[in-house]
Amino acid sequence: MTLQFIDTNVLLYAYDTTAGARHDAASELVARLASSGEAAISVQVMQEFYVNAVSKIARRLTPEQAVQRLEAFARWCVYSPLPDDVMAAARLAGQHQLSFWDAMIVLGAVRLRCAVLWTEDLNDGQKIEGVEIRNPFAKPVDMSEA
Repeated sequence: MTLQFIDTNVLLYAYDTTAGARHDAASELVARLASSGEAAISVQVMQEFYVNAVSKIARRLTPEQAVQRLEAFARWCVYSPLPDDVMAAARLAGQHQLSFWDAMIVLGAVRLRCAVLWTEDLNDGQKIEGVEIRNPFAKPVDMSEA
């Protein structure tokens, strides 16, 4: 089993039923990773998911629905950063010209030894610190490759 990190934007599309093809791709990916035990996220992703799911997506979740999703996510492999990780992410941001928040996501994937980070916020196919960045919306995803 190889862990694969899921960024907030992918999770939001998975639960935003108004997102069309992005919803379909994200929900299929999330379901596959969750059922295989390969899904990984961070506390940051959980926080961002809750805030955006109840306030920003087109078909918002109720707070209760969002908490139910968080309870399911909490059963996945979850990265919880420590103070040293914040400093490491700041260095990573400078080294790879990332925003601090993107660096925290990448660092979470690195710390959990994930092979893949699923996000639309970074360059598809790029490798950072040994983690391959994959955008599930860039082109049709061959799920057998993941």
